Amino acid sequence: MSTAANRSPAAVTLAGATAIDDAETLLALARSAGMLVTLDGQIGREKYQSVAGSLHAFQRFAAALGDALATRQTC
Repeated sequence: MSTAANRSPAAVTLAGATAIDDAETLLALARSAGMLVTLDGQIGREKYQSVAGSLHAFQRFAAALGDALATRQTC
């Protein structure tokens, strides 16, 4: 899982992101890792979303998130 090819789509997505803990940034990271993000419903301003995917996609998401957090700590 540590190859650059597996992590490059997420790195592109996060290049313009301002905060890793922003929900939209995390959802974009999940999508770039190959996960499906669906809007289940919305009550007022609160959105209820589901994220689903293969174990391989989840591993790519976790690796990209770890890379993003490590980059954030060094900046």
